Amino acid sequence: MQKLQPLLLAALVCYWISGSQTNRVYIHPFHLFAVDNVSCETLQGSAVKPLETVTVEPLDVEVLTPDSRDRSSLDAQKQNTPERTPVLVGLLNPLGLRMYQALSRKRNNTLFSPVNTFGSLVAFYLGASKKTARSFQEFLGLSSGTDREDCVSLVDGHKILSTLQDINSLVDNGSRYEITSLVWAFVRSDAQLCRDFIQGTQDFSDKSFIRGVDFSKHEEAETLVNSFVEKTSHGKVTNVFKDLNPSNNFLFISSFSFKGDWMTAFQPDKISMEEFHVDETTKVTTSTMTRTNNYHYMNDKVNRCTVVKLPLSKQTHILLILPHEGTTLGHTENKLLTNLMGGWHKNLQEGLLELSLPKFSLSSLIDIHDLLTTMNRTLGLTLLGSQAEFSRLSNTSPFSTDKAMNNVMFEMSGEAAEPQARTTEAGAALRLSINRPFLFAVIEERYESILLLGKITNPTL
Repeated sequence: MQKLQPLLLAALVCYWISGSQTNRVYIHPFHLFAVDNVSCETLQGSAVKPLETVTVEPLDVEVLTPDSRDRSSLDAQKQNTPERTPVLVGLLNPLGLRMYQALSRKRNNTLFSPVNTFGSLVAFYLGASKKTARSFQEFLGLSSGTDREDCVSLVDGHKILSTLQDINSLVDNGSRYEITSLVWAFVRSDAQLCRDFIQGTQDFSDKSFIRGVDFSKHEEAETLVNSFVEKTSHGKVTNVFKDLNPSNNFLFISSFSFKGDWMTAFQPDKISMEEFHVDETTKVTTSTMTRTNNYHYMNDKVNRCTVVKLPLSKQTHILLILPHEGTTLGHTENKLLTNLMGGWHKNLQEGLLELSLPKFSLSSLIDIHDLLTTMNRTLGLTLLGSQAEFSRLSNTSPFSTDKAMNNVMFEMSGEAAEPQARTTEAGAALRLSINRPFLFAVIEERYESILLLGKITNPTL
């Protein structure tokens, strides 16, 4: 990674923040998230601080109580969150777009959460050796930029994780719109876990479940672990772990769920069964909502797509991105790696649309190690693969991370609310039917953080 010149460390640098906010200038993110009294720690030297470990409660599928939490520790990390949040968004949005693109290459319908995945990686950072921690910081954009090759200046992962949770807390809006984040970690029964890591899982989740498992009985362990996750997720996260073996040390899964209501967000005039063109030769029939109303939208002739903004709540909106006919979804996805989303937001104009949109809800189970490997084989090896060292995750050495999974859900119901009366609008409405593969992004309003990125190639799947 190309390093910054020393004089730039104290300089103010600009980060991309999409949306209506103007560009702002922020202190280098390393300084906002650095540990107290930071110094460049020698990679082969002694530990940064003594490893504090705790005994993990054994897994019992009849005991579904989340882990207890020290609220004072969580609240202590909230200091300076308003200053940190926009800077962190400037890191996780571009990285999330890169990771989404790698995931999308292997899938049809796709769903990805930049916020959730960033948090999962930072949680692992808390248990990493200094050498592996350095690789995490470089990937996440949190390096100091001036470290020598033989040392690393560390950031405080808890500050990052609590800032991510602050983003999620901005979105929750009662029963209609809510984000739920859960974390599970399963460790071999004869090992203890680092207190720092356990605290980290609580920093960015609503509930966490850390349990000890006897992996020597691997078939029984697989059944118990999957049953426990299913029960504690109220049946929404199922059959996550497969092919466990007696040598397993550690399993991890985080879940990010966005729940909303199409009727409130879209208020359709009618719902009918319409054709959706999966490709040039394949059509499916799907439930489609239609509404004539004033929407913010733009026809981007340069990038060959149409963009529509739908408010989901006061705190969130969804961008619908429909490639023009004859333009592939991949072409538009490649454009997302630029500042395109921010440009769209600034250039949306209000106009009368007769908008037709298929109903859809979507879930995705992601193997983080596989995703990193898809991006770059070396990333997979150094962050979560055979070259990664997690000497600060447990008192057992060597200690491997066998599975690291993300489960993401976008759930929009349509039965819980009545549509509002149609408003009579003057003028002729432009008709836009989203009846072929499209992209979407769920975005938090205040800081323009991307909560979810996805594509729908077939709404019936």
